[in-house]
Amino acid sequence: MQENQADQTPESVSPSPAPAPETQSDRAKLWSAFAWVRDLVFSVLIAVVLIVFIYQPVKVEGTSMMPGLSDQERIFINKFTYRFGLSNIERGDTVVFWWPLDPAKSYIKRVIGLPGDRVRIDRGQVYVNDRALAEDYVPPEYRDESSMEELTVKPDQYFVLGDHRSSSSDSRSWGCVPRPKIYGKAVFVYWPLDKLGRLR
Repeated sequence: MQENQADQTPESVSPSPAPAPETQSDRAKLWSAFAWVRDLVFSVLIAVVLIVFIYQPVKVEGTSMMPGLSDQERIFINKFTYRFGLSNIERGDTVVFWWPLDPAKSYIKRVIGLPGDRVRIDRGQVYVNDRALAEDYVPPEYRDESSMEELTVKPDQYFVLGDHRSSSSDSRSWGCVPRPKIYGKAVFVYWPLDKLGRLR
């Protein structure tokens, strides 16, 4: 008996597609994502170190440092430069310190007298060691006519004044600032944006 030809024909089988090998493009995308996360974490760590150990953002409250600094402006102070002796406190520096009469309050003023200096004020004109101090950061409309008898700044202390002389509580009324109370130097305005830049 002749066998049916159809029974002798093997079934047609299609092989299953092999998994596509990982392409070079996939590996590049994965590495790119990893690099982005790594850079983000690194940037955050740098920002934390800068803020905690070097720069600190602070808000100016009050008008005593006008016109250079106005109420509610935001600035960065450098906490590193004075603490580790990388820079000395110089006449003209704008410093941030704990107020000697109430350590819970923080003030910002300009350094006028260094340890050992003789400071006096005659109708608004400041004299340091008998020389008139040129203060181009104090416009005429911010000056006053007050006077102060000569004093000698004690060792490790600093005589400070606000730039807005007619609207400032400073060393004229409550004395000099001890060096340990000074914790930072104002260096940069970051808000508002139209005043973005270094402080003079």
